[in-house]
Amino acid sequence: MLCSSFSISRLAIPAVCTLIAFLAYTSQYFFLHFAEAPLRESEVWRINLFALCIWICYYRSCTVDPGHIPKDWAPSDREQLDADQASSRQRWCRRCDAFKPPRAHHCKTCRRCIPKMDHHCPWTSNCVSHFTFPHFVRFLFYAVMGMGYLETLIVERAAIVWASRNLPSYLGPSVVQMAHLLVLLVLNSLTLFVLFILLVQTLHSLGSNTTTIESWEIERHETLLRRARHFGGYLPGPGGVRVRIQKQEFPYDIGIWSNIRDGMGGSANIIDPSLSWPPPDPDRIPVPATNQQSHNGFTAAEAAFNRRQAGDLKRRGPGDFQRRKRFHTRLDQDRRESDSSDEGSQTSNGDSDNGEEGWRNSEGERLGDFGVDEDAEFYDEEDIPLAILMQQRAWQQRK
Repeated sequence: MLCSSFSISRLAIPAVCTLIAFLAYTSQYFFLHFAEAPLRESEVWRINLFALCIWICYYRSCTVDPGHIPKDWAPSDREQLDADQASSRQRWCRRCDAFKPPRAHHCKTCRRCIPKMDHHCPWTSNCVSHFTFPHFVRFLFYAVMGMGYLETLIVERAAIVWASRNLPSYLGPSVVQMAHLLVLLVLNSLTLFVLFILLVQTLHSLGSNTTTIESWEIERHETLLRRARHFGGYLPGPGGVRVRIQKQEFPYDIGIWSNIRDGMGGSANIIDPSLSWPPPDPDRIPVPATNQQSHNGFTAAEAAFNRRQAGDLKRRGPGDFQRRKRFHTRLDQDRRESDSSDEGSQTSNGDSDNGEEGWRNSEGERLGDFGVDEDAEFYDEEDIPLAILMQQRAWQQRK
């Protein structure tokens, strides 16, 4: 399955190049031989100018390095590091064995942490990141503009053919030309529709300084807030811990013009450096080494959650709880142990929404669908090693 997926991904760029060439150049061949409305010189220049811009931007989107995190990078602000740890947002990537800056994620395809990762685009075989996002936006813009202009030329010719549909066939275009025109019209219209929607979504992300991954996290946070209202503002966490869920505004939105400037190649700013993103989540909190007694006043759902955690602790022993069990292991265990009265522990398709890893947004997407290495995001981000913390503290004291 992995080899099949890899083979398909290798065909993505040739497929896009073939589509661009077919629409940009075979359309000109058709227009030049369409006697009823031959292509004008100004139209030729415009089509080829748009095509050139599309080729350049697509090439840059595919070939520009999405960036990497320097091995010796470390947070310069000790208070920010402490705030990240206090909010249970781990900033150490065990995959890369290095600090992970805010907004960075470990890409399962590029196999490294990508700065300000938006998603891994299969059509460019490259990550859309802080460094490639400007090229990606320009590619979408010129593609929509170019295909929009081409659509007007195609529709103009199609209208001429439709108006002369009652004339003898020898007075109009040949069957081959009719078929070519139909293919151009359908293919260009569908591609234009899809890319227009993608461009609108991308421009919205640019204006709000929000990546695709962060949009997923924002929706996750709103879901947790709705759930917490039924538990007095708290959600049950691992080991019987109750986690307070408070509304947190997205901290990277610094105004539309500043967002556009930063998204198109400027520096990434933040209004309040004391805020950490994403907000605290019960499923990202490390499990304590010793079992904690359940608090009085828990609801039935919270008590059931704590009973499963206590049973797991009894089977494995306190020391083994320093690292959480992988989500899929916990999911299989929940499926075996959950009784019929545990409503909401399973979704209709069998996936659990009892943790961030199994949660899907309104479009049914998980972080893995954006190219994020879910194992690294949820399990291989450990507490920062003690030696690194001591080194960081000594460096701060020398300052």
